[in-house]
Amino acid sequence: MIGFRKVPTKLVISIFFFLIALILLLYLDLNSDQPPAEEEIIYSESIKDIPVEVASQQTYEVKDGEILSIIFEKFKVPLNTQYKIYSLKDANLITNIRPGNKIIFSYFGDKLTNIGIVKDKLSSIEISIGQKIELRKIRNTIETISSYAGGTISSSFYEDALASGMPDSVIMDLAYIFGWDIDFVFDIREGDTFSVIYETPYSKGEKIKNGDILIAEFTNQDKTYVANRFIDQDGKKGYFDNNGENMQKAFLRAPLEFSYISSHFNPNRMHPVLHTIRAHNGVDYAAPTGSPVRATGSGSVEFVGVRNGCGKEIVLKHTNDYSTRYCHLNKFENKVKKGKKVMQGQVIGYVGSTGLATGPHLHYEFKIGNKHTDPVKIKLPSAEPLSNKLKLDFDILFEKNKLMLDDMSKFTNQNISYKNE
Repeated sequence: MIGFRKVPTKLVISIFFFLIALILLLYLDLNSDQPPAEEEIIYSESIKDIPVEVASQQTYEVKDGEILSIIFEKFKVPLNTQYKIYSLKDANLITNIRPGNKIIFSYFGDKLTNIGIVKDKLSSIEISIGQKIELRKIRNTIETISSYAGGTISSSFYEDALASGMPDSVIMDLAYIFGWDIDFVFDIREGDTFSVIYETPYSKGEKIKNGDILIAEFTNQDKTYVANRFIDQDGKKGYFDNNGENMQKAFLRAPLEFSYISSHFNPNRMHPVLHTIRAHNGVDYAAPTGSPVRATGSGSVEFVGVRNGCGKEIVLKHTNDYSTRYCHLNKFENKVKKGKKVMQGQVIGYVGSTGLATGPHLHYEFKIGNKHTDPVKIKLPSAEPLSNKLKLDFDILFEKNKLMLDDMSKFTNQNISYKNE
């Protein structure tokens, strides 16, 4: 029979309590298995040099009726400083401010250091304020960009020119340049083409004004006209064709900008009021009362007043024995007096219905010597052409611009811009 050794009771009890202790330790360890608490650590460092003065600016836009002294008072410019500014040699440049001008006050802390007055997009004035007050005029540099626009007329010249990217003012300039040869109301046809290179000046990335045409070409009813800008040594600008002939004529085609012909030149016309055959030696332009009437050519006032069936009329005498007559006016322009000179395009009176007139309109006559001529059909004489001594310079410029226009016309559907050298 196999015998078994008796296990000591103390050993069993010891093992039992050891296991109980181990289980309790494991249980406590599981319950306390949480992330440690976040510890906030704050670093601090004393700043030795604390800036007490900083640079700052305040901008003010001048309002209607304001004067500089009132604005200076608003911004607490010291009276002593004001006095020194007004005592400067060019103080009139400062005091002559206008609505819209911007005044920039610069400070360092509470101390005024500089006053800038922005007059326009190109010019400004800087006043440095210190122990000595100094003023200087600043003129911004101008960068000129030349751009191309062109297209074919499908609806109207104005709409198609706008669609090509041409600015509104350039459209009007182009119509003016070619206006002596093309009537942009009646002569324009679908399929006519136009192309133009125009300049636009910029300063600091901002456009200064609308562009000036360098060269333009217009094909109207299969006839092509070209105009090239030329500036002479005196700074006088004009537009001339490829032969150096002035695009401007000695006379405007019509004395009214917006009107229509209600009665043509007719030596056998039945008079609408007298009901007798009486020669109609001019052209009638229907227009609302008060529409401005322009002198079609430069000259002097030969007659201004009321006479016969013309009612209020003006007669202008021009060079080379030309004269023009304007009848049925409502009133005269104040500056139009007998013997006074007038310039082409100058407003001399206003449409009316004085004299023998059935309604408001302008009766316009064109005479060469004593012979009445139809102003609509006559070939208008050109203004003064280029002088021979300038012709070579013009020809070189024309060839350069025409080559550039032809090259850029190949890209009609693209807007191209480049900087002038």
